[in-house]
Amino acid sequence: MAARSIGNGTLSFGMVSIPIRMYAAGESASAVSFNLLHAKCKSRLKQQYVCPKDDEIVPRDQMVKGFEFSKDQYVSFTDEEIKAMAEETQKAIEITEFVPAAKVDPVYFDGAYYLGPDKGGEKAYKLINEAMRQTGRAALAKWAARGKQYLVLIRPVGNGLVMQQLLYKDEVRPISEVPIGDAELKDTELKLAVQLVEQIANDEFKPENYEDEVRKRYHEAIQRKVEGQEITAAPEAPKAQIIDLMEALKASLAAKNAAASEAKAEAKAQPKASGKKKTGTEG
Repeated sequence: MAARSIGNGTLSFGMVSIPIRMYAAGESASAVSFNLLHAKCKSRLKQQYVCPKDDEIVPRDQMVKGFEFSKDQYVSFTDEEIKAMAEETQKAIEITEFVPAAKVDPVYFDGAYYLGPDKGGEKAYKLINEAMRQTGRAALAKWAARGKQYLVLIRPVGNGLVMQQLLYKDEVRPISEVPIGDAELKDTELKLAVQLVEQIANDEFKPENYEDEVRKRYHEAIQRKVEGQEITAAPEAPKAQIIDLMEALKASLAAKNAAASEAKAEAKAQPKASGKKKTGTEG
């Protein structure tokens, strides 16, 4: 099924303007959510907003939006004032510079969209794709939508382009804020760890090998409930224990080797199909 466009616009840099169409790059699976019910009659409860000062329920037509500038101190804004501050949606995605694609840390990556050429833009679209591929560069650009200005990265993927939303510098915490410590490594420990990594290494990322097992478990349990079955709690997982690092690495390698040997033994035990047909003898 062909992808459905969710918008159109232009990709521009210098005097070049490429008409493009935008497509969703992914479709997030719906999270399993539960509603609050009245335990007695199983009716769904309604949410109400209560003013703690006046101790009364406040209807929506008496609500305003406010910003807390100090502890319990607010300034209020009307919808018109908020709209005036918001960035107007722009059709143009304005490229500001080209940078080496490998120099953009994935920690800045946010949502992604596919960009495709609109009518009349096929050649220019292909040209910028090939130019970025040959130079190993991606385009940083500004894009305004939904009341916000986004920093985006346009990068070639195959014959197409992906527009990756980026977080701003002040939206990403530095890794230096994470306490790491200064543990020393022994050569033997590092050698074993490298062996363990190599044992389960792969040269490709294959997303089809993975699925959301938790969501699957939720849906299976919900279906059993719908069918009138009881849900039993899963046994509690054993808590992780801090053990000797070398012993843990050796045990991990031994387990992997044992599993590999068992797989080979099972494959060897399988009867081999013969290409020759048995012939019977006449008595």
